[in-house]
Amino acid sequence: MEKFLKLKSIPSYLSLQNIDTDMIIPKQFLKTIKRTGLGKSLFYEMRYDENGKMIEKFILNKEPYNKSKILLAGKNFGCGSSREHAPWALSDFGIKSVISSSFADIFYNNCFKNGILPIKISEEKVLELSDYSKRQEEIEINLEKQEIYFGNNVLKFELDQFKKKCLIEGLDDIDLSMKKVEQIDNYEKIINTNKPWMLRNE
Repeated sequence: MEKFLKLKSIPSYLSLQNIDTDMIIPKQFLKTIKRTGLGKSLFYEMRYDENGKMIEKFILNKEPYNKSKILLAGKNFGCGSSREHAPWALSDFGIKSVISSSFADIFYNNCFKNGILPIKISEEKVLELSDYSKRQEEIEINLEKQEIYFGNNVLKFELDQFKKKCLIEGLDDIDLSMKKVEQIDNYEKIINTNKPWMLRNE
């Protein structure tokens, strides 16, 4: 997983509340188990009309927002089903951080496992940052300091320190398991000696 340290971008702003995972990536695109290729279908029903033609007025279809790495969203973002394809689609599109006043728990945790930083701040502050989206001005996120910089302002945000460490070091669940390979091997050797029947293949 790519390490996350700092991020600077013109943010995109979706004011809708309760954007669920089916809106993020509709069910017809869940057949793949690859983490790539889903970006083109992100927010499919909002980005394309019934003929598959791109809707020009949708923010992620317009310059410079089609290159945004930061998404500002309404509250309860990522609700609905627990599909991990939702953060996959965001990441493949280029979104590396989502800022909202609240997230669905499973989506929130899935973000960290896929290199995306979800940031919780007040609705008032989300609206304040949305002005920078409208003016097409960059904001910057410093993960190590847990700060967002916009204009001459600095906004602190709270974050679980273990999740923060995983993002900074680029560690997903597999990487965390691999760090314990030696301990796992030693445990299996002990079990093989003391309780061999537990590892015996029938």
